[in-house]
Amino acid sequence: MNPADIFPTSFNSHSHAKPTVYVKELSEKDRHRILRHFLALEESDRLLRFGTYLPDAMIEKYVEGLDFSRDKVFGVMSHHFRLVGVGHLAFAPRSEKDEATDKDTVAEFGVSVSKDARGKGVGAKLFERGAIHCRNADVDTLYMHCLSSNQTMIHIAKKAGMEIHREYGEADAYLKLLPADAVSVLKEAVQEQVAAIDYTIKANARAAAKWLRHLPGVSDIGKNK
Repeated sequence: MNPADIFPTSFNSHSHAKPTVYVKELSEKDRHRILRHFLALEESDRLLRFGTYLPDAMIEKYVEGLDFSRDKVFGVMSHHFRLVGVGHLAFAPRSEKDEATDKDTVAEFGVSVSKDARGKGVGAKLFERGAIHCRNADVDTLYMHCLSSNQTMIHIAKKAGMEIHREYGEADAYLKLLPADAVSVLKEAVQEQVAAIDYTIKANARAAAKWLRHLPGVSDIGKNK
């Protein structure tokens, strides 16, 4: 078993190395962070993520409707404990017209990445996590629907080996997944554990910074210089 198949890519000494991307499963306690992430998306980014422009009220309704007991939502946190990437893995019963699988359940994946976090592999890592979770949940077909103009998602789809169909300015892609095995189960478990540690460290650092700012005299230090 190759450790590189389990652990995320780490920083190395090369100048072109990208920072490590930790993908953590989100929960109910992260709902407000998810909302903040989507509300911060520009109009064009909302269009690419949802296939249509959603005003703030519709974004709020979408986030309120997230069912963490049914679907899976994954996130990537910045060093400042801000969500910079969100992947939504939605499960649904297979349609009678769906000839790509004979399983009872299929999944659809949607992803968004904050403007200042692009080009760092965040979207690809979110997709990878969604795909491996599908494998381990005995789902063999992962769908992705996006506008044909969304070149980033098209690139991720092609790189993952998805079969892409374009029609009327939109693109539907699906990926056939291998059955779960010992490596896929271990890989997801280890990556989630590492991401959970990273999440806790960043959350504690942010809490400590807020606490320090409220200590008597600390906020006046800069003013007295």
